[in-house]
Amino acid sequence: MNAPSTTEHAVVTQTITLHKPKAQAPAHPRAERWSVDAIEALFNLPFPELLHRAQTVHREHFDPTQVEYATLLSVKTGGCPEDCGYCPQSASYETGVKASKLMELQEVLFAAQRAKDAGATRFCMGAAWRAPKDRDVEKIAELVRGVKDLGLETCATLGMLDEGHAEQLRDAGLDYYNHNLDTAPDFYGDIISTRDYQDRLDTLARVRQAGVKICSGGIVGMGETVRHRAGLIAELANLDPYPESVPINNLVRVEGTPLADQAPLDPFEFVRTIAVARITMPRARVRLSAGRQQMGDGIQALCFLAGANSIFYGDKLLVTGNPDTDADLQLLQRLGMRAAQHPLGKT
Repeated sequence: MNAPSTTEHAVVTQTITLHKPKAQAPAHPRAERWSVDAIEALFNLPFPELLHRAQTVHREHFDPTQVEYATLLSVKTGGCPEDCGYCPQSASYETGVKASKLMELQEVLFAAQRAKDAGATRFCMGAAWRAPKDRDVEKIAELVRGVKDLGLETCATLGMLDEGHAEQLRDAGLDYYNHNLDTAPDFYGDIISTRDYQDRLDTLARVRQAGVKICSGGIVGMGETVRHRAGLIAELANLDPYPESVPINNLVRVEGTPLADQAPLDPFEFVRTIAVARITMPRARVRLSAGRQQMGDGIQALCFLAGANSIFYGDKLLVTGNPDTDADLQLLQRLGMRAAQHPLGKT
């Protein structure tokens, strides 16, 4: 019997190589698209270069002349058991905010209709809870159905959600759930002690699994470093997928809260945060949120140039002041900008 030829040996070897089992990937990989170092490097770019990059990314995905209007209503105010150092609704601080019960359906629908008539396309309802109970979620679901029937996008921010709550809100027609990460993981403990960072991530995971879009951002100007701001953006940008809506808040210093005497953030650092959020989350709505009243028109205009394309619209954000609608309309008119097309195709 003849021995196998060299060629036959090569074929056998090649066959074994081709059918070598592949190592299985983790079930739920968290790809780090952006490292904290890379994001910090963006923050440290010369201001003109950073804004140019942000505007370039913005134009790839959005009309840079359009801005989405959203309205935020506090449907249950004050008495929150959390100790967030920035929040006037915390029961831990004397800020003059009185606790109230959940608003009735007709009150909320009246406010939603007014917001729509003023040009808002998204209506967000906020309730000062650590986590809503089952009966609370049932009542909020009723509000969501009513607001959705008006032809508005719906959003809610209610604190942490237990299993099944996100699905219940989804079935009522909720489009977005807001749950901010607030700041970087390594600065979080300096601001809040009653809730862990992982609690926030777990709620976002429940919302995403239920098929509800995520609205999640943070607050700057709380005494954090540039590195901390980079850490916040990294947490958001590395969510898979990253949030569809990213509100960036400038700390509103409220008498009675632990951060009442915090030094104001350099306004250009706020603009930088908007630009970095736009670069790292190119398809997200980046929203100017709390603190606009203190910015002035020039800084807001720079924020739009940096990629912000959504604002909270109305004279109040939960319990803090906000520019009135006329002021916003006049500013956008002066800038040659206009309201974004209604996402639901209704007027």
